[in-house]
Amino acid sequence: MLRKAFDFFLFSSLFISACALVMVMQTNQLLHLKYDRINYLGYVFCSTICSYNFHWYLTPYSVSETDRSAWTQQHRGLHIVFFVAGVLGSIWFFIPFIHEWFWIGVPIGLTFLYSAPKLPYKPFSLLRKIAIGKTIFLAFVWMYVTSLLPVLLDEGPISWAAILFCCSRFFLIYAICILFDYRDRENDKREGIRSMITYLNEKGINFIFYLSLVLFLLCTLALYTQGFLPLTIIFLLIPGLIVLSLFKKAKRNFSDYLFYFVLDGLMMFSALFTFFLRF
Repeated sequence: MLRKAFDFFLFSSLFISACALVMVMQTNQLLHLKYDRINYLGYVFCSTICSYNFHWYLTPYSVSETDRSAWTQQHRGLHIVFFVAGVLGSIWFFIPFIHEWFWIGVPIGLTFLYSAPKLPYKPFSLLRKIAIGKTIFLAFVWMYVTSLLPVLLDEGPISWAAILFCCSRFFLIYAICILFDYRDRENDKREGIRSMITYLNEKGINFIFYLSLVLFLLCTLALYTQGFLPLTIIFLLIPGLIVLSLFKKAKRNFSDYLFYFVLDGLMMFSALFTFFLRF
């Protein structure tokens, strides 16, 4: 029963939606933002539920994702239920931000483009051949929703601290996304989905991964110049060090639990430490 409950929490996208919430809360805390945070958290949770269940409903069985694929095939109706619930919740929580429709519309469009190649219709299936940067804009959407958009909704001046924090988060997420793309590259090739990782050889993939982590390190350390405490910076660096230590393992072990619990969880891992800084 515990295994079934954990699989439900993980594969229904409740876990990744909770990660998004925690990441937004960390942004609010570290950058001292004071917009309508409660409604935005509701919007982020519902929209994440909506987009991920839509994506997984369209995803066929994958040999590299045996546990998740098996769960998805058995619970396709549940994906629809969560998708509809996510749509309704997103609409409800979007209403207070309707005057910010443009800024909120940006990630909606990019998220749809990420899943659109899976639709079995010609205008969308053609995107498979041109989605070279899908990993980049997936990482950008995650950074935008959890870091940049809260800053924009705050309507204050965009500080260097906010810029560096957004860059730090982007490069960490991008490094994680590279591992996902590496695992999925054979499936992507079979489905005709092009991405940067399907074109690059091992050396090229390694170079981009390490470069991303180096840029993450530099942007995070630069936050010290913007008044971030050394302890805060150490906490922000911890998930990057863990991702680095898991790099070789993740290229061999394609366990769904490693990817969808450990690696996805690392996006919000530092927040579990920084939340205590307020006390």
